[in-house]
Amino acid sequence: MRPPELTAILQQVAAGGPGERSFDAVFGGGIGPAPEGKYRHWDNFRHVPPVPGLSVEEYWAAVKVARRQLFRPLPLLDVAGRPFQFGLPPAALEMLHRVDRDASGIIGAPEPVTNPETQATYLLKSIVEEAIKSSQLEGASTTRRVAKDMLLSGRDPRDRSERMIANNYRALRYVAEHKTEPIVPSRVLELQSILTQGTMDEFDASGRFRRDDENIVVSDETDELLHRPPRAAELPERMERLCEFANGGGTAEFLHPVVRAILVHFALAYDHPFVDGNGRTARALFYWVMAREGYWLCEYVSISRVLKKARAQYARAFLYTETDDNDATYFVLYQLRVLTRTIADLHEYLARKAGEIRDVDDLVSHSRTVHANLNARQLDLLTHALKHQRGEYTIASHRRAHGIAYGTSRSDLSELAESGLLIQRKRGRSFVYLAPADLRARLSPGVPHA
Repeated sequence: MRPPELTAILQQVAAGGPGERSFDAVFGGGIGPAPEGKYRHWDNFRHVPPVPGLSVEEYWAAVKVARRQLFRPLPLLDVAGRPFQFGLPPAALEMLHRVDRDASGIIGAPEPVTNPETQATYLLKSIVEEAIKSSQLEGASTTRRVAKDMLLSGRDPRDRSERMIANNYRALRYVAEHKTEPIVPSRVLELQSILTQGTMDEFDASGRFRRDDENIVVSDETDELLHRPPRAAELPERMERLCEFANGGGTAEFLHPVVRAILVHFALAYDHPFVDGNGRTARALFYWVMAREGYWLCEYVSISRVLKKARAQYARAFLYTETDDNDATYFVLYQLRVLTRTIADLHEYLARKAGEIRDVDDLVSHSRTVHANLNARQLDLLTHALKHQRGEYTIASHRRAHGIAYGTSRSDLSELAESGLLIQRKRGRSFVYLAPADLRARLSPGVPHA
């Protein structure tokens, strides 16, 4: 629901309003931009009991006046040419501090992602996770297990959903490879082309802006119109402005890099410059800006995993901005909550994973079966194998999972087979390595496995 017009409420207060209340009575009570720490849109705010003596409309007006004191205009424009704006209430400042503390420094960072021996492993796992979840967010129906097996085995996609995920994986690898370079329109078009290759009905629509005759709009599941993006003729200029902003330009004053990355995500999705792939391109650009700005740990998190669980909130963050004074604070706050949650989840996951690997390492060190010092990749594989009986591993899948050379992958698996911890079988012209059903027993102290 659109908020009531602030001007109309102010005029009513100026005229005396109900109960002959004065401006001081309405705006002199120290009401801030986010009462109770919550930056509510009118859609929710209208259900909140107002402070005593005020109507809910007057309470809203007092909050809106406080918000306008925080607003900073942006070089990013809506369809009518009006600038978007945003503010940073205390909740945003707290979350930005947490991102600065947990995602950009080295001190205190999780050991698995600071250890050169395991960095590649966890980065690739993150890229796989984001590729899958970002595609599922846009309708890909392939299960996580099937998609992961496809990416790690290197097999060709079998349907459109798998193609979307494979494309997303390639696009995120592209971002990782070019993360230090400026973001320019040609790079964005190339990124969209990678994301949509072989997945669109219009075979010529990849790598170009949409046309006016393609009539792209954003609707909900009931086909209700939610957003009509800018005209196609405006897209080249808008993309130039967006890229300048993404690279740090367009603002006279300092703009926090995380806020900049979030607003790039918002602006690309708002402009909807492509026939398809807009959401995936927007999220990939978010990662690109974060990496350019030094938030290296964000390469290891998957924002789409959280977004997928709350699609309605994701959509509302856009709608609230568009329906309330072009106030992008709604989207900034939502994305900050997503980001801080994914960073916290990453720390918990890495702590749990490190503990599991230490447990396996302890088993190996006391085993009478193993006579070799296993590296971190081999320990990671055994950790997986202990949780997945009859798991299958190949030189190709192990190589892709850890970003290593063919010879290194073959050596890792051969050593595990020689120690009796994997079973080597010939399948066609290649070898496959199977996790034995009694793997834990083979790792336990006792009589060596024959």
